Amino acid sequence: MAMDVRRRAAWAAGIAAVAAALFGLTAPPAHADRPADAGARAVAPAVTVPPGVTAGVAVFDRQTGTFTEQLNADTQFRSASVVKLLIALDSMWTGGVPADRTRLDAMLRSSDDDAASSLWVQDGGSAIVTRMVARLGLTDTAPPPAAYPGTWGYTALSAADTVRIYRYLLDSAPPAVRDLVMGDLRQSTRCGADGFDQRFGIPTVFDRPWAVKQGWSGFGASGDCSDTATTSTSTSATATATATGRTVRAAVPASVDIDQVALHTTGTVGAGDRSIVAVFTLQPHGTAFGAAYTNLDRLVRTLNVPGGTVRPGSWFGTWGSGVHVRAGTTTGSAVLTDLPPGVETLVSCQKQGGTVSVPPYTNDWWAYLPQYGGYMSNIYISSPDNELPGVPVC
Repeated sequence: MAMDVRRRAAWAAGIAAVAAALFGLTAPPAHADRPADAGARAVAPAVTVPPGVTAGVAVFDRQTGTFTEQLNADTQFRSASVVKLLIALDSMWTGGVPADRTRLDAMLRSSDDDAASSLWVQDGGSAIVTRMVARLGLTDTAPPPAAYPGTWGYTALSAADTVRIYRYLLDSAPPAVRDLVMGDLRQSTRCGADGFDQRFGIPTVFDRPWAVKQGWSGFGASGDCSDTATTSTSTSATATATATGRTVRAAVPASVDIDQVALHTTGTVGAGDRSIVAVFTLQPHGTAFGAAYTNLDRLVRTLNVPGGTVRPGSWFGTWGSGVHVRAGTTTGSAVLTDLPPGVETLVSCQKQGGTVSVPPYTNDWWAYLPQYGGYMSNIYISSPDNELPGVPVC
């Protein structure tokens, strides 16, 4: 049966309150449209950081050679998986691209932790970071704290240094190395090897072309993303190797927060990799992945990114766990992935399809999510009506 509008409004308000309690989400507007071309804005708004979030931001326009955004750009954050860029570059510094690139591909495309740990141990652990600081002239990067020598994700890294890493890759790295790394980042999988959704930040907000290396830490050992394209390729190990004795520049001591959850999006956006984007965030301990994902997306939507085309559509909150994104508009359509619980998602259009029931409610409208290339039932979207307001029919 179709729901009475007042009952749906009351239901939506209740769901929003439950979502806020369960997932730590602040109450957003029902939707917020964005301009189609981020580079066309005459006056860029200030970077908006959601409440409770600590952020470091740098956006560099390679065409003009200038920064369009800088916020706490030199602040050190624990790198999480963004350090895999340095692990990859160090592994190819003297020998070039290996004949067997399996570990590098898995580490860069699907953020495979076992592949990273294998290379970390093989190439000297913390010495990798020390060498790369000297080679690239990094100023805020440092190895993991002495108490955690094998924890490569505790490497200290800043947004500004991340821009320097990408500038080296794009402007100075040997072509074969550049092609491997950037090629892998353009093929970033929907799900990481550990089952966490990698489509936050840059890939959610911007249409292709983009290339990304994401980072996350503190959300548990594994997620529930169901489209993992790459599986583990090596066995986890603890790094025990010491520095190799080369003459290197002394790195500054790491002073990174290892308690709060971390979620970072980095990479390039636009034709010809016009803009380099680095956004690092720390969010309060216990923040759910879906809430952290939403906070990061909201921040990225406020950035001035020349050459970037913002995905058209409207943003809505969602509720429930295990919510499927499907290839079509029926419950029999193939499942593409599951949404992170409570995440805010972009809807570009909607259409009627199979009826979904969550007693006492029913809904036969389905929303198209462009970042996933599939549909979800509108019944799991926090909106008072079955048909979403302001969203065109597909």
